[in-house]
Order: sequence, then structure tokens, then C-alpha cells
Amino acid sequence: MAIDAATVKKVASLARIREPEDRLEPLARELSGILQWIEQLAEVDTEGVEPMTSVVKAALPMREDVVTDGGDPARVLANAPRSDRNFFVVPKVVE
Repeated sequence: MAIDAATVKKVASLARIREPEDRLEPLARELSGILQWIEQLAEVDTEGVEPMTSVVKAALPMREDVVTDGGDPARVLANAPRSDRNFFVVPKVVE
């Protein structure tokens, strides 16, 4: 499939993109090249190939869903600037 300068001009107009006349022909050749490459990809036999979401097979690490008592509040609050009864104290941000 080849794209000509008139098609590029029409698509640019529909997309409200202003393209100078001297750029239409080079742009048409570039877009035609891209479409030829896509047609080449369509010729590849992908029968039996599973669709992929990534080129690297990776599984997400899972942890057990275990209920805990929340840990040690003293250790959690050890670096807090201010705390009160096992809670962080933060400045008021909404008046």
C-alpha cells in the first residue's frame, strides 16, 4: 500500500496539522515505508504462538496472605518526628 502526497495532505487536514507543501511528498514516502514494513510483519507465521504481554517471561512474586498484629509500633514510630499513642502526628494541612 502506497500513500501519495494528496492522502497525506487530506489526513493532515483532518488532523488539523499544518504541513508545508514541500514536506508532503517526503512524508508520503516515509509513511509508505512504514506501511510496507507492517505488511512484512503480517506475513510472519504466528500460528501457535501465544500472545505476550512482555518479551521477558516474568512472574510476580507472591507472598502469603497472613493476618498479623501489625508489628511493633515502637519500631515503626522510631524515626517519626512526633507520635502520640502509637500514631504519627502530622501538621494540619486543611483549615
